[in-house]
Amino acid sequence: MRHPRGKVKKMTTETKTKKASIRPPAVPRTGRAQASTKSVKATKAEEGNKLRIRVRAYEYKVLDASVKQIIDTALRYDAKVVGPIPLPTEIKKYTVNRSTFIFKNAREQFEMRIHKRLIDILNPTPKIVEALTNLSLPSGVNVDVKMV
Repeated sequence: MRHPRGKVKKMTTETKTKKASIRPPAVPRTGRAQASTKSVKATKAEEGNKLRIRVRAYEYKVLDASVKQIIDTALRYDAKVVGPIPLPTEIKKYTVNRSTFIFKNAREQFEMRIHKRLIDILNPTPKIVEALTNLSLPSGVNVDVKMV
């Protein structure tokens, strides 16, 4: 072990035992985790299918308006809706030189924020699916629909 001033410091047995005692003891796995996953799978099977809608946009106001429109359409047909769940905003940053030739230190930074929301519709009927496909959402809103 090196000392901050460059001198070599000898490790005593006391410091060795302190380092060894920092690690927590290993815990053996039991069969309980496997039993809990089986019960989760059983509840998913009882639950049936669900429609997972992932909505993405650059502007959060447009995104929230379109999400509200989707939820209102689903609730009009008495569907059980979970969400909207806000997902982490994806930020893409770009750094660009201000000048064309010299002045490397002068730079501009730009960023694009992609806001995301997640909506789950439990046990969708064909009427709900048809109503959602006929929705007219504003441009700049990307909708991904998946059956889970």
